[in-house]
Amino acid sequence: MQMPEGWRRFWRVTGQVFLLLAVGLLSAVTAMRFAIQGRTVAVPNLVGMTAQEAQKALADRGLGMHVADRVFSEQATDRVVRQSPAAGMSVKSTQRAHVVLSLGPQRASIPSLEGKSLRVARVEILRAGLQLGEVTQVHLEGQPADAVLQQNPPPLATNAGGPRVSLLVSLGPEEPSYVMPDLTGLSLLELPARINSLGLKMGRVVFVPSVGLPRGTVVGTAPGRGARVQAATAVEIQVVGDSGE
Repeated sequence: MQMPEGWRRFWRVTGQVFLLLAVGLLSAVTAMRFAIQGRTVAVPNLVGMTAQEAQKALADRGLGMHVADRVFSEQATDRVVRQSPAAGMSVKSTQRAHVVLSLGPQRASIPSLEGKSLRVARVEILRAGLQLGEVTQVHLEGQPADAVLQQNPPPLATNAGGPRVSLLVSLGPEEPSYVMPDLTGLSLLELPARINSLGLKMGRVVFVPSVGLPRGTVVGTAPGRGARVQAATAVEIQVVGDSGE
C-alpha cells in the first residue's frame, strides 16, 4: 500500500525543516562558543606602572581597575606594587584587576644612637618605625663594652635608602690571652707564684694517685699545655696524692 502523495509531501517538508533547525542550532552554539572565548583576555603585567598607565593598559583589553590598598615600598609613589589576578592569567573582559599602589619609601628621622647601649639603641630604632640592620662588634681600648660607636645612616638623616640602621658596637678592651705553659713537674708549693706570674688564677686542686712521683707534684692542668687562655682564667691543677685529700 503506497503512502498518499499528501503525506509524502508532509514528511519531506518536515525533514527539511528539521534539518534547517539542526544546522541553525549548531551554528548558534558555535557562534556562542566563539563569543564566550572572545570575551576572555590575558591580564597585562602592571607592576611598576603608574596608576594611570595601569588603568589604560587594562582598559585597552576591556578590563577595569580597583585600587585595593596603598603601602610603603621602594617603588616610586603611585606605582603598582602588586596585582591580582597575576599577569598572564585569562579573565573575562568585564572583570576588574585589583592593584596595590606605592606610597613611596617610608621616611623617618634617624635617632642619635652613638654612645648609647645596644639595648637602648634597639628600643629607639623600633620607636622610630625602623629596623635594626647589621651589628658589627669590635674590641676597642678606652670604650666601654656594649656602647654604640657608629651608626649608618647618621643621626637626623632620613631613611631614604631603606628602613634599616646598622651599628658598630664596642666589646670593650680586648683581654690579653696567653698560651698555657707546661706546669708538670712543679711542686704544689711553688705553683701559686708561677700561676700568678702568668696572669692566671689557681683553680681547684685535684689529687690523683701516681707511681714514682713525689706527693704534691703537678702531673697535669686544665686547660692543658698549649691551650690559649684569657687573663685571670682559673686553672685546675692535678697533683700527686690520695684522692681523699
